[in-house]
Amino acid sequence: MKVLNCFKIVFIVLLFSCNKKNDELQVNSTDVTKANSNTIHPISADVKMVYIPGGEYKPFYGSDAVLTKVEPFLIDERAVTNSEFLAFVKANPKWKKSNIKKIYADSTYLRDWQSDTELPKNAKPDAPVCFVSWFAAKAFAQSVGKRLPTLDEWEFVAMADEVSANARTKSDYSDNIINLYLQKNRQYNQVKQSKPNYWGVYNVFDLIWEWTDDFNSVLTTNDSRTGQYEDKSLFCAGSATSSTDILNYAAFMRFALRTSLKANYTIANLGFRCAKDTIIIKNK
Repeated sequence: MKVLNCFKIVFIVLLFSCNKKNDELQVNSTDVTKANSNTIHPISADVKMVYIPGGEYKPFYGSDAVLTKVEPFLIDERAVTNSEFLAFVKANPKWKKSNIKKIYADSTYLRDWQSDTELPKNAKPDAPVCFVSWFAAKAFAQSVGKRLPTLDEWEFVAMADEVSANARTKSDYSDNIINLYLQKNRQYNQVKQSKPNYWGVYNVFDLIWEWTDDFNSVLTTNDSRTGQYEDKSLFCAGSATSSTDILNYAAFMRFALRTSLKANYTIANLGFRCAKDTIIIKNK
């Protein structure tokens, strides 16, 4: 019954989010250029990156006959923390809450911080930072010489449980994730307090939702990898009809959240982790 109720909630979110105009849901390329053109002062962040060898996977959304190739990449083993983002805004004052421009973050940006350089009262320095926009996450990633993971990269990592790289065929895979999603105030907990998944990545589901670089690409086209438009994917939750696994309620919840976002939105339990390209040298 709990899973059924979750599915109903997701469907309602999809109904409302699809009423937005397509051009409102896409990240404005001019805004991105302006945000990245500003000087970002580098900072150091001591976080281990995990090597993901890549491979093929079936995206939750799109043609059920198409496997998507994911190239090898590196991803942070955990989310960016409060203390790390504090160091970032100190080094880059334009990203302080009193200086942030509305185009880059809405009115709840760093909402609970006591001041520009004071974390929320009783906040754990090692808890994931939240109330940050996509623009702010991108700027942080740039400051540490990284980037945000793509949606395909994030979902590829998210297929794993503690013992296997692809756990989506397991009957309890989706239900276990939903149980984590339904835990209240989970975003206030410290990172790395639960076991990592098969790849050595922590807290994929049990703390926060996470930004991806192309977070809203699944709504704007019928398949973010082909770039071909299909009318049925753009109205009244029609996108759900193209899902490749209609029983994966956890993926429906992520899909619903992503399609409701704009790049300047900030949410109480939405944070991010960073990724990086890697070059594989093949033996001759």
